[in-house]
Order: sequence, then structure tokens, then C-alpha cells
Amino acid sequence: MSNWTGVACACLWCAGHSYAQQEPSFRPPAMWEYSAPLIAPEERDRDPSRAQKDPTVVFFEGRWHVFMTVKLPGRSAIEYCSFADWAQADASPRTILRVSDSDYYCAPQVFYFSPQEKWYLVYQMGRPGARFMWVAYSTTETIDDPSSWTQAAPMLDGGDHDPREVGGLDYWIICDDQRAYLFFTSLDGRMWRLWTRLEDFPSGFGHCELALQAAVFEASHTYRLKGTGQYLTVIEENGRRFYKAYVADRLDGAWRPIADTADKPFAGWANVRPAAGVEPWTDNISHGELIRDGYDQSLVVDPAHLRFVFQGMWEKDKADKAYGAFEWRIGMLTPVAE
Repeated sequence: MSNWTGVACACLWCAGHSYAQQEPSFRPPAMWEYSAPLIAPEERDRDPSRAQKDPTVVFFEGRWHVFMTVKLPGRSAIEYCSFADWAQADASPRTILRVSDSDYYCAPQVFYFSPQEKWYLVYQMGRPGARFMWVAYSTTETIDDPSSWTQAAPMLDGGDHDPREVGGLDYWIICDDQRAYLFFTSLDGRMWRLWTRLEDFPSGFGHCELALQAAVFEASHTYRLKGTGQYLTVIEENGRRFYKAYVADRLDGAWRPIADTADKPFAGWANVRPAAGVEPWTDNISHGELIRDGYDQSLVVDPAHLRFVFQGMWEKDKADKAYGAFEWRIGMLTPVAE
């Protein structure tokens, strides 16, 4: 049974925690190289796509599984493709997930929730009459069957008893040994978190509190850093898009900046370049997903083997266009060896 009824968000930024902070042991890459576009909008008679964006990625049983937002005429949805090698990504068959009759369900996150032996897809969804977007989810036991996902259900339904103070967007789940945490941003320099007991997931989210206040915008993604005992959050900044990075010792702890300026970002125009033989195609590094060392709810990444799948486009190509008309494509960043 849900235990978040009537809980209100409060600015409790790590109140009550007195543990010693570790010095960050993770140093972001000084320079990245980007690939050619790997997944681009697809010309097709039915449901022609304008943009491919917001990728979430797992590697399972010898194949990559990519879920992403697809911008369609008059609506946004989630599209799936799978392939053995990234060179095959753009040519791989794509399937729009029919998990809702809403004209807006997008910004997915995929992971395997091992306590229940199920795959979860978490995403945002618009519903008539709701104060905030749904924090929606679908599940399956067979990730390679796009028709097997359950119909959208709410973790948080945007109603009168929703514990969020603000609606926010780009919802992100990560778990430790006891709790599932839900992070999101509210487009005003704030990142929020809620949590529930692991055994109650996906219900019970409450304890909503301010996790970070800084010059950040959206698309916060949080991971456990393999071999360090620390956590990494990367968050997108507005304007010409780039990523900042913060670390914490605990998922309910304080976040400390390690790369949070345009001159020294986690990933942005100041520290990316095209790989050898690649024609330049982007100066935006937007809504990305780090390649994980595994696929379960702990969201582990290996600092020694980083790759970052992102959406990109030229800043100049945004001129005189609404945001929904931007023609995003998906590529991959790889650190340059120092």
C-alpha cells in the first residue's frame, strides 16, 4: 500500500545527515570524441519521425536494446530498436511502443528490477486533468518483445495526493540495497528526490526533498560508480546544451560539483570533438545515457570504460524553430585517452 499520501515536498537538503564526505575519486574525461550519428529520424509513410532523442540503453544477451523518444506529427512516443553492433543501429527495425493512448509519453529509462525479475520502463506521460505529468511505468519479462510491455500505470499520478511540490520531468530511478530513489528536475535549478522501500517498489514514493540546487536544467541521470563507493549525477544545462557532473557518497546525501561550468563541463562543446573521419555534426550534447556495467536497478557504470550515448544537433539549426521541431539525432561519446 502506498505510504506517500499527503506527504509534501520540503527543502530538506540532506538535513539530519552528519556522515563524513569522501573526496571525489572520479575525474571526468578531459576530452571526448563523438561518433557519426548512429540513430537518425527515419523516413517512412506511417508515423514519420522528426527526431530521435532521450536514449536509454542496456546490453543484454548479446544485443543492445535502445528505447528513445520519437517525435511524430502532433505527438511524442517511445520507440524501440535492438542490434548486436552499433554499426547496425540506424538500419535496425524500429517499433513504437503502444503502451498508452496518450499523445505524450516519452523520456524513457529502462532497467531490470531483479527483486521482481521484471524489466521496467519508466517515463513521463501527460494525462488530462492531472496537476503534473504521470511518473509512468510499464513492465515486461521479455525485453526483446516490444509488444509485451504492459499498459502505462502511474508511480505518481499527478493528483491531489501526489507528494511532488512541482511537476518536474525526466524521471530517473536508481536503487541501493534498501531503497528505490526517484530523481527529477524542475527546470528551475532544482533536482528533487523521493524514495520508497525496495520491497514496496514501484509504490510508496514519498519523502520528497530537494537534492540539489544549482545552475542546472533537465535530464538528470544518476549512477553508482564502480569501485569507488560513490554516486555520479550528470545533468543537462539549458541554452546550447551541455552536461554537468556531481558526486555524492550516498543516494540521500549531498551532491558536490566536479564539472559544472561551460568551460569545464562533464561533456559539452568545450571538450568534445569529432572522431577521426567523422564529419562534424553537433555542438549540443543533450539528454544522454552512460553505458552501464550491467543492466539492473543499481545502475553501475565503470569509470575506466565510459561511453555516453547522447542526442545532438547544431545550435544554428535551432534558429526560428519551436523546440518540438528540432531534428535531434543520437550519437556516442568516447573518452580520448590521455
